[in-house]
Amino acid sequence: MKNFALLLILSGCFFISSCKKNSQSESTKLLTGHIWTSDSLLVNGLDASGPGGMLENFKGEVKFNEDGTGNFGVYTGTWRFAYNETQIVIKTDLLPIPMTTKIAELTKISLKITTSYPNLLNPLSPINIRMTFKAK
Repeated sequence: MKNFALLLILSGCFFISSCKKNSQSESTKLLTGHIWTSDSLLVNGLDASGPGGMLENFKGEVKFNEDGTGNFGVYTGTWRFAYNETQIVIKTDLLPIPMTTKIAELTKISLKITTSYPNLLNPLSPINIRMTFKAK
């Protein structure tokens, strides 16, 4: 009888663990479910994606992986959500500080993020960045 009770408990545990729901949020699914291609990369309202532009290295494809790693143009690094998934923090060895962006839009076809980044030449005047991407 004890063996039967133990078998029943173990079977119940196995059943419950096999029925576990996917804990991935809708925002994570949208962000990691696509390869994103840059649409516009603006600094203070002007295109900064061309040769020598401040956002030239973000041009191209962006991929957010489920494990928190990613490729952001030529950058490779990590990402995470912040503030109830309203912000994305991108960290890479090639940026002097992590880039914390506000999610302006995240849908199946569009990703739009904005941020203010420190201006190393004029610390009193931060740089306003807006990056838009389309799902590939």
